[in-house]
Amino acid sequence: MEVKRRTAQSLVKRLSSGSEEIQISALCELRLMSKHDPDSRSFIPEAGAVPHLTETLYSSSPLAQENAAATLLNISISNREFLMSTPGLLEALSHLLRLPWATAATNQVTAATIYSLLLDEDNRPIIGSKLDIVESLINIIRDGSSPSRSIKDALKALFGISLCSLNRSTMVELGAVPALFSLIMKDGRIGLVEDATAVIAQVAGCSESGDAFRKVSGVRVLVDSFYPSTGSSVRARENAVYALLNLVQSGGERTVSEVKEVCLGVLDGIMDVAESGSAKAKSRATALLRVLQEGNEDKAERDPRFDFTLDR
Repeated sequence: MEVKRRTAQSLVKRLSSGSEEIQISALCELRLMSKHDPDSRSFIPEAGAVPHLTETLYSSSPLAQENAAATLLNISISNREFLMSTPGLLEALSHLLRLPWATAATNQVTAATIYSLLLDEDNRPIIGSKLDIVESLINIIRDGSSPSRSIKDALKALFGISLCSLNRSTMVELGAVPALFSLIMKDGRIGLVEDATAVIAQVAGCSESGDAFRKVSGVRVLVDSFYPSTGSSVRARENAVYALLNLVQSGGERTVSEVKEVCLGVLDGIMDVAESGSAKAKSRATALLRVLQEGNEDKAERDPRFDFTLDR
């Protein structure tokens, strides 16, 4: 252990002295060390590396930036509280996300670092209050030229942000809803639709969601996932159920009426989730069906699709 500690101290000293070549070499070694040796994720911060790594995110060298960000990501696995207490860290990560010339790899690792920090529930309102970070992540998924890995990491970070209810209205205001729906309608890359609908389901749980979803015909897009012809995955349909449930619970009377009207054609699909989905999905689908049944008692007498058992 002592050898590892001294190695970390030696590498950190090289970060603050010597040529750029020496510093980048030290960064590369710290990245590998923090990736492959879990013990080093404590030794490296103890040696005083984090302020140096944070400062390096402002470097003019893309290679230095990427390796510094990757080292911070590895450290965050077991030292989130330490990183969050480092002055200027979030601002430096935001700077990196907003750089027009940042590489795709740098964007990916930066978004992944933010997601890692978001795994600690206490960090979610703090990170969600950093509008530059939220907007930058939305811009990554809005940009059609972004690589799949970049979009996926940005979606994971946005999901972590959306888990805090206080952040959802901010996400709506910054344009998350049209960006997310554009992604699921235009991008068929594996896994992205599922991740996007997971974020949509969370964002739907705020009072601003009704108007935002209305502008992009969001309810109809979600409902389309229940038609077999769309080929939507089980996870995407379960996320759609949760989004619709959050909408009727948060979006106001007009939104409830719209959801009820549009969902009449896909009751079978929602019932299928209620019968064969995951435990959470079954509960949510059942709750959604209850809402859809309210005020439709007369239709239930005429339409056999309303003849379902909700007590399970």
